[in-house]
Amino acid sequence: MNITEKSAYLKGLMDGLNLDTEKAEGKLIASIVDLLGDVTRKLTDVESTTIAISDELDEIEEDLDAIEDYILDDEDEDYDDYDEDDFDDYDDEDDFEDEGFDYGDEDTTIYEVKCVCGNVIAFDEDTLEEGSIICDNCGETLEFTFDDEDEDEE
Repeated sequence: MNITEKSAYLKGLMDGLNLDTEKAEGKLIASIVDLLGDVTRKLTDVESTTIAISDELDEIEEDLDAIEDYILDDEDEDYDDYDEDDFDDYDDEDDFEDEGFDYGDEDTTIYEVKCVCGNVIAFDEDTLEEGSIICDNCGETLEFTFDDEDEDEE
């Protein structure tokens, strides 16, 4: 028997006893049974709301798991494209310098811009100050403005 059924049963017992609700004892018992009915209805509402919230949280958890799987799968795929053998030839920085790789001055800032064709172009502050760059993939001229923060502060 659930709580709603028990409350209804008590109300039926009270009605079956034919208590005089004009006397103090009858008023007390009738008020208690009435209060139990109210508490039962509220408790039933709370249970329903709790179940609904729990179901929503389960759905949110499933969505977050799917997003996490998607993100982690993307990261894994990025690393899966390379074999460890690809990096065995370059055990130290001297090998890179011998191959003609120049990383430039550590204080130089390198910027990247993505062209409409999808090509990512890296450039330095000198190119940024020139105001434009030509995509070596499609020939599109990419223009940009350079706001010097030092001039803004003065």
